Amino acid sequence: MKLLAFETSTEALSVALSIGGEVRERFELAPRRHAELSLPWAEELLAEAGIKRSQLDAIAVGRGPGAFTGVRLGIALAQGIALALDRPVVPVSTLAALAMRADANGDATSRVFAAIDARMGEVYSAAFELQGGDVRGLGEERVGAPGDVVVPGEQGGWIGVGTGFGAAENALSERLASRFGRIDATQLPHAADVARLAAKAFARGEAVAAERVEPAYLRNNVALTLKEQQALRDSKR
Repeated sequence: MKLLAFETSTEALSVALSIGGEVRERFELAPRRHAELSLPWAEELLAEAGIKRSQLDAIAVGRGPGAFTGVRLGIALAQGIALALDRPVVPVSTLAALAMRADANGDATSRVFAAIDARMGEVYSAAFELQGGDVRGLGEERVGAPGDVVVPGEQGGWIGVGTGFGAAENALSERLASRFGRIDATQLPHAADVARLAAKAFARGEAVAAERVEPAYLRNNVALTLKEQQALRDSKR
């Protein structure tokens, strides 16, 4: 199958093209340039592969959670292209895509806890099990303070990935250090992983009509009030 994927939920921008399981990707830390670069990168990937838009089977997108404007942009891009081509969309959890960054053992089973810095003193987080290049959620995706994050069970050996582990002065990493075999707080979600997960989801019949794609914001407020900002600063003194 041929699938174009976007991931714009964080400060990283990436676009990927999957053709028969082979994935090409453009990835860059590009704050505030997501809208400028997304479509040109998509056109470059298609041109390099000798593929026309009309040959795509589906469009995939990281549906969040993440930055409000980034998630909204990704959904809009995917919907716009899908509607123009009359193709379905495969929405993929941004946290699930991030968890794929920990899959260094191939077919081995790994328990991964993915966390993204949500700003405002909070993190987006969720637990997953990885095996054979696929990912299975082990609970709900949540947003909250690092001190409120709960890792399932009581066993150690988890792999931690994502900027949430470095948020709030490494609060999450320090509080739960004994539960993790290793932590990589530098990882960000990639469209290549969105594409890989979307291909599997498409095969399972999980693609949806473009107008049915729903973003995962996890919280309604997207900015702290001035009073809340001052309270957060005071709490850090």
